[in-house]
Amino acid sequence: MIDTNAAHPPIVDRAAWTQARKALLPLEKIATRLHDVVAAERRRLPMTPVANDTFMGDNGPVTLIDLFAGRSQLIVHHFMFSPAWDQGCPFCSDDADNAIPHLAHLGPYDISLVRISRAPIEKLQAYSTRMGWTVPWVSAHDTTYNQDWGWTDSEGGEVSGFSVYLQVNGVPYLTYETRGRGIESLSSIAGHLDLTPYGRQEAWQDVPDVWPQGDVFTKIKRHDEYERVAPGDASCCQGLVRSSG
Repeated sequence: MIDTNAAHPPIVDRAAWTQARKALLPLEKIATRLHDVVAAERRRLPMTPVANDTFMGDNGPVTLIDLFAGRSQLIVHHFMFSPAWDQGCPFCSDDADNAIPHLAHLGPYDISLVRISRAPIEKLQAYSTRMGWTVPWVSAHDTTYNQDWGWTDSEGGEVSGFSVYLQVNGVPYLTYETRGRGIESLSSIAGHLDLTPYGRQEAWQDVPDVWPQGDVFTKIKRHDEYERVAPGDASCCQGLVRSSG
């Protein structure tokens, strides 16, 4: 547990706290409206045609158009999983846990969502089972899809992110992609951390000097690798996975 005696916000009475909270609200509203402006511009981007590549799915070969599953729009999670690896990237695993909604909520908007990686389908299936995921996951192992679109770089390094497609008359078109910190807006864990006093606890953050901070990504693990609470450590939540810290 973090030493909250050494690092905490100023202590004030309720009236002062309410005043300070209200003072922040206009800035939050500006951020919300800016998000709306960016989303509006994103919807006005052009689109470019994409080859209808064939991937390997759970039940055999599937094309990019097949991945739409009869819907007009497709979101792809580009998950870093090299063919040489025995398990998926821990940071992409964090995104898989926190940036993917229940797929039933996407259906009414005519959207499908899938995951694509270069590892063979057998490795993807095994890792998906281990993690308890149900999102469709296909292998680009026998295609140049990743290399063609920059999800595997010229040196063989994997790149994570999300891309969005629209199909028109049976032809897939790329409408948007994001990577790096562009993924953060999709991650519920980042949003939750940003609400807390200590935030993400990473050195780049603007925080008071005594706030706990460390290197980027040092707290992120696969969800079955976090330390578990030992019996007797917590009276009401024994056996639950601790988030981090």
